[in-house]
Amino acid sequence: MPAISPPVATPAEAAAFLAAHPDVRFIDIIFTGLSGTARGKRIRAHELAALYYGGRPLPVSILVADVTGQDCFDTGLVWENGDSDRFARPAPGTLVPTAPGRAAVITSLFEAHGTVCEIDCRAVLARVVAGLVAAGYMPVVACELEFYLVDRERADGQPPRPARMGGARPSTHGTYGLEELDDAGPFLADLWAAADAAGLPLETAISEYAPGQMELTLKHRADPLRVADDVVLYKRLVKQVARRHGMLATFMAKPFAEAAGNGLHLHVSINDAAGANIFASPHGAPNAPLLHAIGGLKAALAESFAIFAPNANSYRRFRSGSFAPVAACWGMDNRTTSFRITAGADAGRHIEHRIAGADANPYLALAALLAGVHHGLAGRIDPGPPVVGDGYAAAAAADPAAAALPGDWFAAVRALEAGQILPAYFGTATIAMFASVKRTEQERYMAVIPPLDHDWYLANA
Repeated sequence: MPAISPPVATPAEAAAFLAAHPDVRFIDIIFTGLSGTARGKRIRAHELAALYYGGRPLPVSILVADVTGQDCFDTGLVWENGDSDRFARPAPGTLVPTAPGRAAVITSLFEAHGTVCEIDCRAVLARVVAGLVAAGYMPVVACELEFYLVDRERADGQPPRPARMGGARPSTHGTYGLEELDDAGPFLADLWAAADAAGLPLETAISEYAPGQMELTLKHRADPLRVADDVVLYKRLVKQVARRHGMLATFMAKPFAEAAGNGLHLHVSINDAAGANIFASPHGAPNAPLLHAIGGLKAALAESFAIFAPNANSYRRFRSGSFAPVAACWGMDNRTTSFRITAGADAGRHIEHRIAGADANPYLALAALLAGVHHGLAGRIDPGPPVVGDGYAAAAAADPAAAALPGDWFAAVRALEAGQILPAYFGTATIAMFASVKRTEQERYMAVIPPLDHDWYLANA
């Protein structure tokens, strides 16, 4: 894939924003590293112009910090270069108000000489999109994220508890419940107001499958980079609004052992140069491009899995009967499969990719999604037959149409490193750095002895 720099906003955009929002005093510079956690700096309004003219220095180690913010020394991007600076440059259209007197802006990291950092996550997605566009394909994507609202405080060693809303702590599933939406009404009203002020296309809210779990939809865009930016800003707003209501919003993949996990469902279709959806086809009769795209997604899934499920906790989400898929299979309007061809109008036919958890890095998740689609279209890959009915049963029966997924965090990182498809899209340096960060996290995670070890082994070993 060619080296592509994401577009950079002009100083005129900053000046116009401050003129339109004279109350803004502080701006958060948001950057997303390989771990997927949004980090950055908070500057004062008078510093904003300098960001737009020359960028803001950030240490290069932030690119490869682990999910907790610790340095990952094995990447070679800490001591070896003196943890030198790169420069955060603002993305067009992402400078938005987030709270009274406050704003935020999304950035990419650039080298001192002006080229984008090769492993910057926005740059990775921009390269993949550029490859599709060069082939005459215009990707249209959308994201749905699930999250829980829980108490801000929890006892040491105890799991979180669903937050009290409407005076009560939810205890039943409440799937698509209207009472649950009423209870969450003040939170939702403030969230929609914040999204409207920020220009985020935030739409329908539903009470999800577990107590305290919610999902809101972000409208599709024909600009995957902007969609990923939307996700980062959206998560930031959800957390801020929840905090103002005395709650904690978590996008952790599996916060509760016996309840549904939080997914990041990715929706994708492809337009041609004239703006027509090349996946458009009658329901139940998918056309060749749609099938080829699914074939590519299946072919790339094993080596992409560590991108879609990046953390130790991510793998607790994949359980039979959990609405999280457990096999590389596809089906017609079938939520038990990894790749669901949606129902609805023929012209709007698209794929819902149901693998990723809400803890995934949205830039890399969309990049992996689009890499699989491009790989399938370019190679005209046959996805095999669809799963009809229960995808979990098909996986248990070792149905050849439902190939097994990496079973754990360690196997997924090994599959990523051995992959033959993603390196051509992400670049070998990005794959190596992501794997290095994950291996450091694995070592740190396994070095902690959890209480369960003592419960099981202290007296019995």
